[in-house]
Amino acid sequence: MQPARSCLAIVLAAGEGTRMKSACPKVLHEVGGRSLLGHALSAVAEAGAEAAAVVIGPDRPEVAREAQRRFPAAELAIQQERRGTAHAVLAARESLRRGYDDVIVAFADTPLVRPQTFAALRAGLATGAAVVVLGFEAADPTGYGRLVEQDGELEEIVEHKDATEAQRAITLCNAGLMALSGEHALAILEAIGDDNAQREFYLTDAVAVARARGLRTKVLLAPESEVQGVNDRVQLAAVEAEFQKRRRLDIMTEGATLIAPETAFFSFDTQVGRDVLIEPNCVFGPGVSIADGAVIHAFSHLEGAQVGPGAMVGPFARLRPGAKLAEGAKAGNFVEIKAAEIGVGAKINHLTYIGDASIGAAANIGAGTITCNYDGFVKSRTTVGAGAFVGSNSSLVAPVTIGEGAYIGSGSVITADVQPHALAIGRGRQVEKEGWAKSFREAALARKAAKKAAE
Repeated sequence: MQPARSCLAIVLAAGEGTRMKSACPKVLHEVGGRSLLGHALSAVAEAGAEAAAVVIGPDRPEVAREAQRRFPAAELAIQQERRGTAHAVLAARESLRRGYDDVIVAFADTPLVRPQTFAALRAGLATGAAVVVLGFEAADPTGYGRLVEQDGELEEIVEHKDATEAQRAITLCNAGLMALSGEHALAILEAIGDDNAQREFYLTDAVAVARARGLRTKVLLAPESEVQGVNDRVQLAAVEAEFQKRRRLDIMTEGATLIAPETAFFSFDTQVGRDVLIEPNCVFGPGVSIADGAVIHAFSHLEGAQVGPGAMVGPFARLRPGAKLAEGAKAGNFVEIKAAEIGVGAKINHLTYIGDASIGAAANIGAGTITCNYDGFVKSRTTVGAGAFVGSNSSLVAPVTIGEGAYIGSGSVITADVQPHALAIGRGRQVEKEGWAKSFREAALARKAAKKAAE
């Protein structure tokens, strides 16, 4: 059995992203609920990188925090000056010196590259190549560096401005990412010069350096859609669209039904079981899991929520972080749930807010009910026992417990615990005055007539 190869990923995240026109660093903008940098780090980790060096610009603590949140063992390298991509990679020189079998170079603003693609780059190194470059067939190659191959080897990378007419006809283009043999990586990178008009050190020159040393260089082909970069908001939207296209396809392939796939929006970690039905115009923020057989009706928004088997959500429902619906539970139209557990078969059919609560199995929460969970200073919990019935338009003032099987009269304000199987009514007593309405109308009409006569 061949021993496992060690791998270092160097992720370049030092770009300023001025075209984003944002106070937020470019690599912290999100696709599918995760930062661009987070996507890149996740992909290299899944491809087997046990170590990562993230190259950031000076005075970017927020980028550093995100890097270490997404890849806790990541080392940070600061690129003090921006002098090209090879210069950026060499900012991680100390990590390179530790010695790894494989070195992956990834870009934080190219978030759609799959883990399988990074793994394939590494596989190319395992066959004896010193440099494996990721390429793609461009629909319009204008502006891209061309990959010139000969006899199955990458001969050179030619920038568009330097290409001959014959080379410009080549549609195989450089995606920028590459993998280098750990044995040769540092020596190749340190041999790259700045003999160009911009006086910068280009990573693409690694191919020429490697070939001059008699080392093998290869190309790995990826779809153009996978290597899209983000430099402005338009490209960010295009990458988001591609991400959503992927997620929808994966979710349907795994056995869920999307009535109108193009209107469903998922996060990077959305989990959807089999025989789930998702109606149009639903949004799933981070941290959502939907169990088998659940139904998400139209225009619902879920984030940080768990939906159990056969449960129903919406239409027009909002599940906020900490919402947990057990098997067969229902959160209907215009229901909002936050930090609450809804028991097996419990029903919250409409126009209700349940926050910081536990609702027991088979309980029924009537329309217009709210848990008053916040007093302006602290949040408190409401507990509703199994089989309890809460009448419409009730306010449950936390902390409060409604016992198993209890009944709450409609329109009640409940401020004290209710014993199991009791009836609680917390409202003013109804008073009826016979004939009052008729007398009131007659008196009002008389006043109105008198006023008109006086005019």
